[in-house]
Amino acid sequence: MTEQKSLHLGDVAPDFQAETTEGPISFHEFIGDKWCILFSHPADYTPVCTTELGRAAGMKEDFGKRNCKMIAISCDSVEDHKGWIEDIKAHTGSAEFPYPIIADPKRELACQFGMLDPVEKDKAGIPLTCRACFIFSPDKKLKLQILYPASTGRNFDEILRVLDSLQLTANHSVATPVDWKHGGDCMVVPSLSDEAAKEKFPKGFTKKEVPSGKGYLRFTPQPNV
Repeated sequence: MTEQKSLHLGDVAPDFQAETTEGPISFHEFIGDKWCILFSHPADYTPVCTTELGRAAGMKEDFGKRNCKMIAISCDSVEDHKGWIEDIKAHTGSAEFPYPIIADPKRELACQFGMLDPVEKDKAGIPLTCRACFIFSPDKKLKLQILYPASTGRNFDEILRVLDSLQLTANHSVATPVDWKHGGDCMVVPSLSDEAAKEKFPKGFTKKEVPSGKGYLRFTPQPNV
């Protein structure tokens, strides 16, 4: 098996070719001019994975509104994926499954993205994919990477929240504070002076005084709402 590699924030995604439940793809072509979330799961026909992919399918419109495509991947075959999709649809009560699942039985992509879980293994003792989540921007660069163990299902509301933050901060000179949600106050980035912030943010900003006197806690209403 190929040695695992790793992606770093800002890296351009590998432009791989793969077979999926919706036919062959080239990853960069698949992304096109949109944002993209690529998420792996340990194995088909397993309980936590079924709930995760079902939840993601139910959020198609939420990701679509944010110009973001979804695609999943595991070490199973296309045939297994297609059979399992019927179980997912039965679990969610939906008549459709709105995104492709990549087949990676040789674990080539899992190694390329650093997705393999050294703890979770198949019957042959070969590592399975962990619950990895990658978000790529339209320029194909990695903006987010989260790794979960097989025992812990992901929170897709949190992934959506992070996507909102990534898209907001990509276009405005703000950062999002702890527990931020769409519509909440943002923070003026430290690189912007008070004078520049006054011009940049017509809604104004509030500075919280702290003992150091440095004045770096500056809050402003979300600029794009």
